[in-house]
Amino acid sequence: MSSAPSPAADVAIVGAGPVGATLALALAAGDLDVAVVDARPAGETLRADRTLALSHGARLILERVGVWTALAAESGAVTPIVTIDVSQARGFGAVQLTAAEQGVPALGYVVSYRALQAALDAALRRRGIAVRYGAAARTVSGTRDVATVQLDSADAPLEARLAVVADGAASSVPGIARSRHDYEQVAIVAAIALSIPHGGVAYERFTPEGPIALLPERDHYALVWTRDPADVQRMVALDEAAFLATLAAHFGKRARGFAGVSQRRAFPLALEVARNTTAERVAVVGNAAQALHPIAGQGFNLGLRDAWELARIVLDTPREALGTPAMLGRYRGSRRVDRNAGIAFTHGLVQLFGNDRPWMRVPRGVGMLLLDAVPLAKRAFGRAMLFGLRDL
Repeated sequence: MSSAPSPAADVAIVGAGPVGATLALALAAGDLDVAVVDARPAGETLRADRTLALSHGARLILERVGVWTALAAESGAVTPIVTIDVSQARGFGAVQLTAAEQGVPALGYVVSYRALQAALDAALRRRGIAVRYGAAARTVSGTRDVATVQLDSADAPLEARLAVVADGAASSVPGIARSRHDYEQVAIVAAIALSIPHGGVAYERFTPEGPIALLPERDHYALVWTRDPADVQRMVALDEAAFLATLAAHFGKRARGFAGVSQRRAFPLALEVARNTTAERVAVVGNAAQALHPIAGQGFNLGLRDAWELARIVLDTPREALGTPAMLGRYRGSRRVDRNAGIAFTHGLVQLFGNDRPWMRVPRGVGMLLLDAVPLAKRAFGRAMLFGLRDL
């Protein structure tokens, strides 16, 4: 009996956004045939620019794939976070995490999505990794022998030993079920001009109306404010003075210097999770595997760790074993603890701090006081935020 013919590629990556591009660059260290397809036109992004919060661990990944140096050298592209201040309005207790306590140059970095995408696109070109732009995947499926990526165009399907979906289209993968939890909340994002330097301090403030995150970006703050949907249109329509006064009232003396607001927009918040991250000959990573609430800034960092760990396993697997149940099982096992913990941690924060039940203020305050007062607990918490629950 003759064996099945070899697929055209070893690995097919659907989506050359930040997570998919990172995976492709990590795989460039091996002698593999890697095919990358992306729905966007070359040199463009399919979404408006947005602010990304990268952990120190994410920086290490980007350094390893040869992107960080060029990204950090671009003027205004990277803003270090040296302190994270966590507190609750109308309640006691606060936690401050500093880079010095954790022994790192910065706890994280605020980066423009477009700047990061441009740096990754340039790195793909430098490494000679071809990306087929303008090629949207309609379906991704697998059999015992091959994974098939069916494109929207009339082009022939792309076949590979292993297909990886990295663009959020996991709903098109047979065998991968997704669950969705609607938080019934909306995030307002905006740029907050300042009259005083931010000093690299990021704030997470839990208020009766929802959590507020202020991320230092260049000379201003990037605001992410969780609100009730019924109140969003009013907040977006407030004049500048009224909006800033409302924001300042929630921070009191903890943060100040708000001088202007621009680029206000809103989007709904939900938790979307792929119940299983692999199917026959297929794996999902990044937003295709999980899309989290932005309350702790963990979603993108979790996705980069997905890509790095999958690349490590692919490079450690013989070519003929790529995409097999054993190889995919290794990947699932390697990500189980970190992924489940990241999802549970973020969802738990929403449940604990995303409401104004008065009886929750005391235990929340006690918890923050204890965390701030116990160095070992504080350092462990900080390392989990920096690296996830699996050290890189």
